[in-house]
Amino acid sequence: MRLVIQRVSRASVSIDGHLHSSIGRGLMVLVGVAGGDTPDDVRWLAAKCVAMRIFPDSEGVMNRSLLDVGGEFLAVSQFTLCASTKKGNRPSYIHAAGHELAVPLYELFCSECSASLGKDVKKGVFGADMQVELVNDGPVTIVIDSKLRE
Repeated sequence: MRLVIQRVSRASVSIDGHLHSSIGRGLMVLVGVAGGDTPDDVRWLAAKCVAMRIFPDSEGVMNRSLLDVGGEFLAVSQFTLCASTKKGNRPSYIHAAGHELAVPLYELFCSECSASLGKDVKKGVFGADMQVELVNDGPVTIVIDSKLRE
């Protein structure tokens, strides 16, 4: 499972020209589920994500987490994070999980983050053609892969 975590001042998801969800200051996280991912991967990534110290403290040092700042959270499923670009110029998505695995793990990720934060996680719509807008604050962008935790 792979995440792209972006610290944002605001972010939103629109579908068919209509606003679906939006957040203010917080994290906008792209979530890619690969074949073979497990609930253990989800729990590890969710815990890392909400506790990651990437918000500035009073001295401007990235020393505070989303929990510390009371920020908002937007999670957007994105199978293209699992792309393989080893051959040719057309990415292969063979490693991306199918709906039967990806949907439950994406939903579990959102519920784990929500439980840790004590507030709702805003979401996109799995499989939808979404327009995602964000203002990356910093910019701060972190990539985490559960297969690279050791």
